[in-house]
Amino acid sequence: MASHDELSEFLAETERRAYKQAFFAIRDEHVALDLVQDSMLKLAEKYGSKPANELPMLFQRILQNTIRDHCRRQKVRSRWTSLMSSLIPHHEEADYEPLDSLQDEDNNSQGLAPDASFEQSQLIALIEEALILLPARQREAFLLRYWEDMDTAETATIMGCSEGSVKTHCSRATHSLAVIMRKKGVYMP
Repeated sequence: MASHDELSEFLAETERRAYKQAFFAIRDEHVALDLVQDSMLKLAEKYGSKPANELPMLFQRILQNTIRDHCRRQKVRSRWTSLMSSLIPHHEEADYEPLDSLQDEDNNSQGLAPDASFEQSQLIALIEEALILLPARQREAFLLRYWEDMDTAETATIMGCSEGSVKTHCSRATHSLAVIMRKKGVYMP
């Protein structure tokens, strides 16, 4: 069984990655933060007593279901809202990411030289822009497999599909990302 400290440590470690997943799916930073917080609360309330090694899979499943539920609710709500309200911008500071202001206690972000760090940050920004262009299922499969480092079986369980579908989604996602990046002048091995 996971202790309170293990659960807290797990949630702290996954917060940033979970936010990125929600943000890529929703494209609204405030809603993404709310969805991550809701998912973390659900995990703590319903599954906090589970063994620590089960927490990553449970959390990913909860997060993905929370994102899907939000999208379904938005689809229904959008049918009832007027066209004019959809033209109003959701927020003024589109470039601000709240989680970027968190401190890096392990000092992981200080290892690169300034020029390499700048190049890496530009590359990550380009990849994040490209991820937003992917279809939802491809983006979900890509993030779970390559960013969350889950195997095909775990990803299939979280996505609620077969392992073959996960492989197809990942293959299409990597191909699409490579095409997008080449158009931006970035050639990856």
